Amino acid sequence: MSGINKVILVGHLGKDPEVRHLEGGVAVASFPLATSETFNKDGRKVEQTEWHNIVMWRGLADVAAKFLQKGKLVYIEGKLRTRSFEDKEGIKKYTTEVVAENFTMLGRKTDFETGDNQPRNGVKPNNDNEGIRISDTDDLPF
Repeated sequence: MSGINKVILVGHLGKDPEVRHLEGGVAVASFPLATSETFNKDGRKVEQTEWHNIVMWRGLADVAAKFLQKGKLVYIEGKLRTRSFEDKEGIKKYTTEVVAENFTMLGRKTDFETGDNQPRNGVKPNNDNEGIRISDTDDLPF
């Protein structure tokens, strides 16, 4: 039996996605995502925030660069990946990232509109509670 590597996060972007293009034109986007939870400690509400490094590849990276912005609420599904690299001093370091497989932009309809009530970047959810779901397996026209 094989294992399961599945991550589901709902949080706010800490920065606009940074997009790079690798050899062969492959796009990769990365950004931090903040998730918060609230709990009671000694009769007081305490909020704890965790930061996650998100990575998106190819068409998903292009869509993220076009539609996602710092502060936006997003639902992300993906898997954990740990990789190693050498820093400038040649010291081996490790980092764990969430490699996104799809995402859904969450929020109210007005979150996707410009000031003149027109859809932002062509995105128009169906109602005030529905998000926009994007997957790396979608047949995207770009």
